[in-house]
Amino acid sequence: MVKGNLLIVDDHKNVLKALLHLLEQDFSSIHTATNPNLIPNLIRDFKIDVVLLDMNYSAGLNTGNEGIYWLEQILHIDPDIAVVLITAYGDVELAVKAVKKGATDFVLKPWDNEKLIATLKSAFKLRESRLEIKELRNKQVHLTRNIEERYDPLISSSSGMREILATIRKVAKTKTNVLILGENGTGKELVAHEIHKQSDCADEIFVSVDMGSLSETLFESEVFGHTKGAFTDAREDRSGRFEIANGGTLFLDEIGNLSLPLQAKLLAVLQNHQVFRLGSNTPIPIDIRLICATNKDLSNQVHLNLFREDLYYRINTIEIEIPPLRKRGEDILQLTDYFLRKYCKKYQKPLVKISTRSRDKLLNYNWPGNVRELQHIVEKVVIMSDSDILKPEDLIFSSTKPKLTGTGNPKTLKEIEKQAIKEALENNHGSILKAAEELGLTRQTVYNKLLKYGLENNFTTNTHKK
Repeated sequence: MVKGNLLIVDDHKNVLKALLHLLEQDFSSIHTATNPNLIPNLIRDFKIDVVLLDMNYSAGLNTGNEGIYWLEQILHIDPDIAVVLITAYGDVELAVKAVKKGATDFVLKPWDNEKLIATLKSAFKLRESRLEIKELRNKQVHLTRNIEERYDPLISSSSGMREILATIRKVAKTKTNVLILGENGTGKELVAHEIHKQSDCADEIFVSVDMGSLSETLFESEVFGHTKGAFTDAREDRSGRFEIANGGTLFLDEIGNLSLPLQAKLLAVLQNHQVFRLGSNTPIPIDIRLICATNKDLSNQVHLNLFREDLYYRINTIEIEIPPLRKRGEDILQLTDYFLRKYCKKYQKPLVKISTRSRDKLLNYNWPGNVRELQHIVEKVVIMSDSDILKPEDLIFSSTKPKLTGTGNPKTLKEIEKQAIKEALENNHGSILKAAEELGLTRQTVYNKLLKYGLENNFTTNTHKK
């Protein structure tokens, strides 16, 4: 027995009795009617899943138009109901018309019992599938809304960011590959999401992958998926990020961290528009919008043979470079105002205003951690402050160096970055993890910069300190 609720509509009582007797063991509930005008109320009152509908109700008429009319009315009430039409007049043209109008199937009188039962059970399975798809779509909408809430709006009035916003508007409606460049914390993922939000696949999923966090051994499993038994811990089939993002946008962050062998595997997927799950030889077609990001100079990486030239040109049809926060002028104050409103609301505190001296301090700071650092500082201020005025002493920066001016003997940006990392490590007793949190960077990034600037010997005993 299936769990479905069946409604049988036929103007012949003997037909109804015969069908009721035949089908009562196969459905959890069966309702009958000789008058089709009762259909709307019966559907609403008994949550009908399948309707077995006669096509003629008026004496002398065998056109099937009445059945077509009631088919349309049923599907208007509930588009997911499965409707099986039944008639004594076999007309192929009528059957085709009924199916085009939304009928699930067509049965002729006199019917074959086994075939009728099989047809109605198949109709119920179709009904279940439709409801399941509807539920999944509702969940997807809910998840999409939750994802949207994770992303702050792109706030800017600076000329450099206005150019980026104009570029986003131009490329969003295409499916061209985009490469986003910029320092850590500038908002590369935010720009990627804005492209997705303005694209034709905005209602589809946006999948973000931090390539720098994936080890060589996990890369294929996470990005391409795997089959059950492909490796020791593969207890079930699993979709990779490419499959999950199919129809939507896939954002590959820190793509410059990929090794050359993994770059080759990624290039093959992008060229062939298909993936192979680990442990499988079956190709899976993919259709995605690809956006990549990195804080590295990929053109230089290509020159040093650290990044494949063919992959480089594949991923950067359009290149967007986000300026660091220190070059965005008044954007600093606009972003501060936004984060103040956001965190005052989150922590249920009165709205904090910024004093003039605090504004000057914000504008004269170098922001090595960019927007991410600003966000963390503002959140900390809102949590710790008992005043409704943001005062200069409330702003505790990871580096107290002022912004460089055109006078004197200015340091290079590399020297400033080196000094900021050195001071952050000193402030946190050599803990890379805590220094990374203070700077608004990842632990791996701080470690890489330690090696880059030759600071590892100064913190040898703390390099792996958690």
